[in-house]
Amino acid sequence: MSNSVYALQARLKAKPEKADEVAEFLESALPMAEDEQGTTTWFALRFDETTFGIFDTFPDEDARQAHLDGDIAAALMENADELLAEEPQIDHVDVLAAKHP
Repeated sequence: MSNSVYALQARLKAKPEKADEVAEFLESALPMAEDEQGTTTWFALRFDETTFGIFDTFPDEDARQAHLDGDIAAALMENADELLAEEPQIDHVDVLAAKHP
């Protein structure tokens, strides 16, 4: 589990008329996540019509911070005012247990 102890959990509340665009943005971000060497896992989630999430894991704090300073976060924040009803809620979390393939 040492490759995914550090994590981020983000919750995004889309403007109702922008929900499909938020979903498309998250789907299009997968290649950027795949290019991040320090990102162990990355999930884009939809909780309901306008609530989305991202959950990702990292081997260490440096990789977690690099992700926060990376392309996905920059693109999200660049479009946040247009797409989101409120500021993204981003929490630093620690993984206590995990099952990996």
